[in-house]
Amino acid sequence: MVEKAYKFRFYPTPEQENLLRRTLGCVRLIYNKALAARTQAWYENKERVGYKQTSTMLTNWKKQEDLDFLTEVSSVPLQQGLRHLQTAFTNFFSGCAKYPNFKKKRAGW
Repeated sequence: MVEKAYKFRFYPTPEQENLLRRTLGCVRLIYNKALAARTQAWYENKERVGYKQTSTMLTNWKKQEDLDFLTEVSSVPLQQGLRHLQTAFTNFFSGCAKYPNFKKKRAGW
């Protein structure tokens, strides 16, 4: 069986680029907030917080007045960011990876 690879180049319009930047910024914010919440829950109460609880937190964060901009982007990437965090913790607890790091704007995803 022969495998093929294709390369595509994406040239977004300024409108699309703005939406992409906002979406990625929101995903990074949610990932970092969830990581902070999970870390704090462990160090303060020795309890594990899973994907389901962080998903509930996301719903509550969207209702906060200072985070109402989260409703302007699609919820799918935000949920996927939480799934990535869950995978990072699963890998950490199985001994395959280090503790998850906070994401930075210029560090890449």
